[in-house]
Amino acid sequence: MTDQSIELSNDLDFNFSGQENEVSASPSVATVAAPIVDNSLHEQQRKISLFSRIPVTLTLEVASVDIPLSELMSVNNDSVIELDKLAGEPLDIKVNGIMFGQAEVVVVNEKYGLRIISFNSQSLGELAL
Repeated sequence: MTDQSIELSNDLDFNFSGQENEVSASPSVATVAAPIVDNSLHEQQRKISLFSRIPVTLTLEVASVDIPLSELMSVNNDSVIELDKLAGEPLDIKVNGIMFGQAEVVVVNEKYGLRIISFNSQSLGELAL
């Protein structure tokens, strides 16, 4: 630190509202204010705002199956591959490859959509890792 900045830091103290207070030369007992609830709420809203702009990939997984490569190589236009889910079972929703919940397919304005049946909000924390 330069002599000027040391002198400035000794002369002035800034409180949280940005107002400057003079520092007393005599020793005193420091008091600690309780955290303000509004600041923590504001901080949470700020974090949510930052996360809300991050793009994620939402995938609806109908089913999956493990097959030998030899069977895959024999697939042609009329081939049928049996999957591991029964008709009518809820489909898996994945966000960036992480299981997020289950849904059923609906049609909205002639486009496919999802009706959420269940979801695990705790999985959202895994997305940030």
